[in-house]
Amino acid sequence: MSRMSRASLVLVAALALAPLPAAAQKGEKWVTSWIGSVQGPYPVGNPSAQPVLKFAFPKPEAGANDQTFRLILAPEIWGKQARIRLSNALGTKPVTFDSVFAGLQLASATLVSGTNRPVTFGGKPTVTIEPGQSVWSDTVNLTFVRDVKALAGRKLAVSFHVAGESGPMTWHAKALQTSYLSAPGAGAKSQNEDEVAFPYSTASWYFLDAVDMMAPADTRVIVAFGDSITDGTASTFNGDDRWPNVLSRRLQAAGRRAVVLNGGIGGNQVTGPAEYTPQKPFAGGPSAAMRLERDLLSLSGVTTVIWLEGINDFSRNGTANAEQVQAGMKEIVGRIRAKIPDVRIIGATLTSALNSTNAASGSPEQDANRKKLNEFIRSGGLFDGVVDFDKVTLDSGTGEMRPEYVPESTTGGPGDKLHPNRAGYLAMGSTIDLDMLIAKRKDAKGAR
Repeated sequence: MSRMSRASLVLVAALALAPLPAAAQKGEKWVTSWIGSVQGPYPVGNPSAQPVLKFAFPKPEAGANDQTFRLILAPEIWGKQARIRLSNALGTKPVTFDSVFAGLQLASATLVSGTNRPVTFGGKPTVTIEPGQSVWSDTVNLTFVRDVKALAGRKLAVSFHVAGESGPMTWHAKALQTSYLSAPGAGAKSQNEDEVAFPYSTASWYFLDAVDMMAPADTRVIVAFGDSITDGTASTFNGDDRWPNVLSRRLQAAGRRAVVLNGGIGGNQVTGPAEYTPQKPFAGGPSAAMRLERDLLSLSGVTTVIWLEGINDFSRNGTANAEQVQAGMKEIVGRIRAKIPDVRIIGATLTSALNSTNAASGSPEQDANRKKLNEFIRSGGLFDGVVDFDKVTLDSGTGEMRPEYVPESTTGGPGDKLHPNRAGYLAMGSTIDLDMLIAKRKDAKGAR
């Protein structure tokens, strides 16, 4: 064993022996530390690098069957207390969850010994969630958390057993993160700390859509709200290289106490689809307006929103023009301000998709609408600030995305001239003015 490995084990052992926190300390609050905006029902969506799942889910419409999920996620901030939200928002029948646990990932589906903590709901180890509903857990004391800074970059493993057959599964398709599944009929394996019971892997998240941590009261919560270019299409797999990840690391390096949540869904639109139900799903999920309450307004501690969306409304899958998207944005911004009066809302300009090889994008008409919407975002007075992603990614000579941002980074390949690669996301995340994100609205230029 290397010296580095020994040192890591010593650190983890020390964290595991940390005393149980009695209660939230003065000057703390609940802060949403991770989200995975749900779309579904599985398999409707746009996953990236998805393994074959026919052995884990032999009948997709039947969903999970007496099996255990071990979902891996990266909290933006750690705390000594946590709570999780399980969702059946897009299911068609009640789903019963039991044997729910949260622990520290060591590697693969293996957990750090002694860190797996039971999760309860209303004091009970079992919860049944009706279709269309979501449920927050009780507070979980993460006894392994002693020094929150020492856990920066480490990943949380949330495990749960689906009792019986779930029916259509509420999911987030494009996790760009490996999680793990037991075989159907394997029973409750959440308490196991090793990987033996989890032979199958997935590139998506299921049923779990939010995690809160108890954090200092001055922690700012920034929600990146949008479509696949926020979700991270063409970024690295398991690399956390989406533009919100880049922004988060910059804030941490600058000593700013802030988290950046990724509320992107691949294929999402501002205005469409007009109708979304489990019986009539859409690959891009419910529209921004339909999912706003669940994916933004209900989160804990939101202070800032960065909104990058609209390109899919102008694609062959969309039905809107620039004026209709502008109207949709005005309505949604009004709803956000009504619920969170002091929130800062930053508009992000749309990156070019001109001549994209993506089947739904690339037309001159789409690009014309994109330019109109960008002009509105820059000068329409709706937003408290602007992030000009278009400027940083545009090849002014061709009107297309800059060529070095095109080859995709997930599995390799030429790219599609719609989704930036890791280099493009790095440029986008690096162009954001940090001070603009944390200024109070009344101090912002043009604030109303």
